[in-house]
Amino acid sequence: MVVEYLIIGQGISGTWLSYHLQKANKSFIVIDNDQPNSASRIAAGIINPVTGRRIVKTWMIDELLTFLVPAYEELGNELGIKAIEKKSLIDFHPTPQMKIAFDERVKENTDLLFHPKDQRQYQNIFNYDFGFGKVDPCYIVNLKEILPAWRKKLLSNNQLLEEDFETPELKQTDAGISYKNIKAEKIIFCDGIQSSQNPLFKNLPFALNKGEALLIEAPDIPSTHIFKKGMMLTSIQKDLFWIGSNYLWEFSDDQPTEQFRKQTELLLRSWLKMPFKIVDHKASVRPANIERRPFVGFHPTYKNIGILNGMGTKGCSLAPFFAKQLTDNLTNKDQILSEADISRFSKILMR
Repeated sequence: MVVEYLIIGQGISGTWLSYHLQKANKSFIVIDNDQPNSASRIAAGIINPVTGRRIVKTWMIDELLTFLVPAYEELGNELGIKAIEKKSLIDFHPTPQMKIAFDERVKENTDLLFHPKDQRQYQNIFNYDFGFGKVDPCYIVNLKEILPAWRKKLLSNNQLLEEDFETPELKQTDAGISYKNIKAEKIIFCDGIQSSQNPLFKNLPFALNKGEALLIEAPDIPSTHIFKKGMMLTSIQKDLFWIGSNYLWEFSDDQPTEQFRKQTELLLRSWLKMPFKIVDHKASVRPANIERRPFVGFHPTYKNIGILNGMGTKGCSLAPFFAKQLTDNLTNKDQILSEADISRFSKILMR
């Protein structure tokens, strides 16, 4: 089998790269074994344009939103699903200091941050002592439908191999690479945390962290907004909500922990005035990195071996944009944004 590109992984990065290559009429094969607890499959798909205790805009968010909203809408139309939904975020202030900080930021970001006049609006549903602000717009990406729908399309086109990638089977050739019976010009790793163990990319400054989430049944909570008080609470289907997530930098496995379940249940009981029932507990390890900038591009020595990775918690906003940049680099030799291009790590990758 001869193709132009071999893509390893069909999470959010591999999905978008294969989608853009398909649109560019390029041939490819994706290898992915559909790990149920991969970061893309556990995430709620929240795109929040502000971040941190200082409540500042996330990196490149204006440019990203301009690109990604129509991109998701186009993908959804092709798959026959609603791929993205606009929602506002109701941010309940946990302390008086955070309320003051939010109010100050409202003056600087009048296009994103708002201070609703009716601060009693949610008192029948939530306990909160210090009011709330609103972030608008935010978005929910429908990962639970996008990933399987695109997977089904790849399978129907004979563009997906459902198996584990076996690194020893990868060989360099004069024309590119070979893998078992596949010959390709280039291979691109979109395999999340697995790339941190890849001999060619393990020197990249990955900073893996573990996150957990609970799924709860709560029929009396409105699904019209994302709610936040320490953690995010968002509807993922009728009467079913996702609440998460945490960041564990030291962990021994990718399994859910009793500590998170207990802490989150305590938070819910102190926050919600409505009944709820915990129905599932999920965990995964994110392919984050020290710089909080993605890894995009090709190895400085092995120029037919590339990567699209390191998205951390921002995969839903970063992956569509940088998958397109990588596609344009492959097809037109367009430059990859310097802050994302792995050429910035050439010295450590050549060790």
